[in-house]
Amino acid sequence: MNIIVCIKQVPGTSEVEVDQETGVLKREGIDSKMNPYDLYAIETAIKMKEEKGAKISVVSMGPPQAAEIIREAYMMGADEGALISDRVFGGADVLATSYTISQGVQKFGLYDLIICGKQTTDGDTAQVGPELAEFLGIPHITNVKKIVEVKEHSIIVDMDMPHAVQTVEVNYPCLITVEKDINQPRLPSFKRKLATKNQAIPMYSFKDFTDQNENNYGINGSPTRVIRIFSPEANNDREMWKDTPDVLVDRLTNKLKELKYV
Repeated sequence: MNIIVCIKQVPGTSEVEVDQETGVLKREGIDSKMNPYDLYAIETAIKMKEEKGAKISVVSMGPPQAAEIIREAYMMGADEGALISDRVFGGADVLATSYTISQGVQKFGLYDLIICGKQTTDGDTAQVGPELAEFLGIPHITNVKKIVEVKEHSIIVDMDMPHAVQTVEVNYPCLITVEKDINQPRLPSFKRKLATKNQAIPMYSFKDFTDQNENNYGINGSPTRVIRIFSPEANNDREMWKDTPDVLVDRLTNKLKELKYV
């Protein structure tokens, strides 16, 4: 069984600068970490490998420093990985990002299952996984909270719906996105860190892809634009009230009405 896990490096801090011309985050040189949801995706793949046997490949799109999270995935149990990186891909929205990753996934050859985290903490759109599946022309299931059974030609999962849990079976090749309740990710192994410290991390750039139309990538391939992005204003104003409970209740109610909270 061949499993591909899509991972992303996200800012490890809320203090991130924004390019005023393009409206995108400046990712170079900031403290970063692996997207938390992707840790659950990796753990899901590793558990399948332990139970059924599988080859795990990880793929990430980002600047050269994103190779750090591929190295982390190696320490957790991934067998191989690759980084998709090129300035042509910069400024991509979810559509262009999904298309770019779909081009990179094809470099891995045949696969049975693609696993993505539910969403990323820097975008929170939860759209890349489903859009990736659409570009690859494969079925997908989102919000997976449990792997019920891994079969030879299909997988059965529990999908967390707004008001119910639905059990679904889907044939390979397919894509799933997983919730954080699906498992508890393991810590990177120091033993595997030593064993994989010299393991190569191939890099795919624009010239490696079949589609050589630059208008399908990066800002050029993004139908959405960020008009303005800013940090919320901090409000540290506070008042201290002392009185009887009845008076305080009335005063608090009036204050909430004044602020239009009620």
